[in-house]
Amino acid sequence: MTGPAPFAAFAPALSPATPLRQRISAACRTPEPEAVAALLPQAELPAALRPRVAATAHSLVTALRAKGQQGGVEGLVKEYSLSSQEGVALMCLAEALLRIPDNETRDALIRDKIAGGDWQAHLGDGKTLFVNAATWGLMVTGKLTASFAETGLGAVLTRLIARAGEPVIRRGIDMAMQMMGDQFV
Repeated sequence: MTGPAPFAAFAPALSPATPLRQRISAACRTPEPEAVAALLPQAELPAALRPRVAATAHSLVTALRAKGQQGGVEGLVKEYSLSSQEGVALMCLAEALLRIPDNETRDALIRDKIAGGDWQAHLGDGKTLFVNAATWGLMVTGKLTASFAETGLGAVLTRLIARAGEPVIRRGIDMAMQMMGDQFV
């Protein structure tokens, strides 16, 4: 009677790592400044291609501006540009939410970024329905999340509503970030 077969008999042999995989493994703990310095030369655009790339970019921008009509996300990005406090808050929120795994921290970040904004200033007749609807959503979210710093019976009730609505608010923010990602990536 023979003993049990070793596990290696059941598992396929590992193929040796490719040279690229070996370089990736060797660089996994490289400090970011060192890694960026090594990669930057590879990101340089050859001088011969620069005029063609600039011409293509110019024609794309000209065509988009001539189109005139903005889609929902384009209008939102234009309304909440990085020159406004609210635009910076939304951009920070979009970037940070991608890296936060737990809902409690996500909710705290949403409260922090949305509560202080002057969302009503972005509401208006000249805006698209999508921009106005999004602005109303941000206003309501801002009012609900701002109540966490207030005291009194009314604030307690508002906090209760806000707590119950946090999953809805979080889902709405997640959907908005997904739409922006789909539009620009």
